[in-house]
Amino acid sequence: MSSDPQGVPKRSFRQKTLPALTKLLHGSAPFISTFLLIHLTAPTLANLGGSSLASSVLLLGREYYQTEFGEKYLLLGPIAVHSLSGIAKRVLSPAKTPPRPWTSLLSLTGYANIIFFLPHFMAHRVHPQTPTAPIYAVGPSELDFEFVKYGLANWPWRSWLLYGGLVASVVLHVVDGERLLFNTYFGETMGRIKAAARKRLLAIGLGLVAVPVLAGTYVMSKEPLMILASTAERFHASFTKSPFYRL
Repeated sequence: MSSDPQGVPKRSFRQKTLPALTKLLHGSAPFISTFLLIHLTAPTLANLGGSSLASSVLLLGREYYQTEFGEKYLLLGPIAVHSLSGIAKRVLSPAKTPPRPWTSLLSLTGYANIIFFLPHFMAHRVHPQTPTAPIYAVGPSELDFEFVKYGLANWPWRSWLLYGGLVASVVLHVVDGERLLFNTYFGETMGRIKAAARKRLLAIGLGLVAVPVLAGTYVMSKEPLMILASTAERFHASFTKSPFYRL
């Protein structure tokens, strides 16, 4: 390590960058957690009121994360920052001292989230906005849980693989990540969450979040479709723009 004229050691590019990437990782996490809390509430409530209640809550929640400002700066921005800073941190970290093993739960679920999120986002957000025939830009009021039900009815194993994998990996990643944040910023003053408690928290997260979300999705999958034939054609065209649903 070199020194400046005053004899103060100069930090290398890696030494300057890694702490900044860590702050970006930690700082973007609460935005993603807030979105997930809002977004996953809708399918959970389907256990009580079916797709009608779930769709109403979904449309209400979009006022937070699907406005022109919210989608860019409260959702997609934090997701991009979180993902890219995590990848960059692993690439730049010395081989002898990686951030954590590739096989750790936090790492595996992080990369699984990317794999599951991309086709989910394309199928449920990007492709329905195609303005040309036969999709004609499915509007927000039309893009409710009837769209999800259509996918479940026509591509059941693919839809369940996508929803189940995404929900499970997201919940595990969030619970383990929040434990890391708690230990980092509050561990010294409030006590660290140890390994035994971590396992209980993961089980609680799956039981109280993942299971109700997927159970609500199952409830909706058993409902009859309540859409016009013309809308079904638009939904079909939207889904089949994705290679995942064309296989």
